Amino acid sequence: MADKPAPAGDRIAKVIARAGLASRREAEAWIAAGRVTVNGKPISSPALNVGPRDRIAVDGQPLPGRTRTRLFLCNKPRGLVTTHSDPEGRPTIFGALPKHLPRLISVGRLDMNTEGLLLLTNDGGLARALELPATGWVRRYRVRALGRISQETLDGLKKGVTVEGIHYGPIEATLERQLESNCWLAVAIREGKNREVRRVMESLGLKVSRLIRIAFGPFELPPINECEVKEVETAALKKALGPEIITQAEADFEAPLETPTPLIPAKAGIQKGAAARPGRAGSPNSRGRPGKPGDRPATSRRDDERPETGRSKHNKRRRPDRSGGPRPSRPRAK
Repeated sequence: MADKPAPAGDRIAKVIARAGLASRREAEAWIAAGRVTVNGKPISSPALNVGPRDRIAVDGQPLPGRTRTRLFLCNKPRGLVTTHSDPEGRPTIFGALPKHLPRLISVGRLDMNTEGLLLLTNDGGLARALELPATGWVRRYRVRALGRISQETLDGLKKGVTVEGIHYGPIEATLERQLESNCWLAVAIREGKNREVRRVMESLGLKVSRLIRIAFGPFELPPINECEVKEVETAALKKALGPEIITQAEADFEAPLETPTPLIPAKAGIQKGAAARPGRAGSPNSRGRPGKPGDRPATSRRDDERPETGRSKHNKRRRPDRSGGPRPSRPRAK
C-alpha cells in the first residue's frame, strides 16, 4: 500500500512562531485556549497544516505577514524576569525595552538575578533553533562567588558532573582571581540547563553572588547600558548563523522590515527633529540645516543594513559595582 502524501503547508503553531508573535510552545497554548481562528473558525488542536491562502487570526487580529528575520543583543540587568507577563507581577525585561522595537521573543532565558547578554529575535523559528542543545553554542559567563576554590577542583568539571540527580555536561571553568572571601571565575557551558552555573558552583561549596553572561555562541555582550539593545546587521547575522542553522530555522532574510526606525541616541535631550528623515524639502539634513530637494540622506547605509539600538526610559545608570562594575572585563591581578 502506497504511503499517504504529507499534508501541504506548515503546522499552524510554526506559522504563528515565524510571524514573530510567540514561540511554538506559546502558540500551541494559544490554540488550546481557543484564541486562534483559521478561515473564521476557532481551532483547538495544533495538528493542522495551513497554506498561504488560509486566513489566520489571533484574538480576532489577522496574523501579520512574515517579515525579515532579525536578531538583537540586549543587556539584561538583574531584577527583571525574562517573560512577556509574569503571574507574580514582577517587572519583566520586555516591559523595560525601548518602545520602538518590533514584537520580540527571547532565545532561552536568564534568571531574574542573572544579568548580561540576552538574545532577542522576531522569528520564533530562529529562537527555537538556537535553543536546541544540538546547536551546541557555548554560553560564556563571568561569575563572582563567595568561598575559596582551586583550579584543580574546577578542572574536574571538564568531565561533567551530576548534581541532585541532574547530569550536566562538560564545563570549562577558570579561576581568574581569588580574594579572601570570594573569587571571580570564567565559566563556559553548552547545555544551558535551568540554573546550571549556580547549582554546579553550589555543589563545589561556592555561593554565586553575581552571574554575568558575556557571550552566546558568536555573539558577545556589546558596550551598551542596561535594557539597551543593539541589532545585528543582516549580513553579519547570516554569516554568524551559517547555512545549517538558517535552513533549520527557515530564516527569511529577503522579506521586508516592519518599519525602518532611526537609531535612538543613548543620551536624552537631542535636538528636535534630529531623528527626522533627511533628503526632503523642509526637513533637517544630517547637520541640522533645512533640507533641499535632492539632498543626499544623512547616511549612505540603507535602513535594512543599519543596526538598531535603543535605551529604555526605565533604564537608569547604576552606581558601579566596586567588585567589577556592571560589565567587568578580566579582573586585575591582585
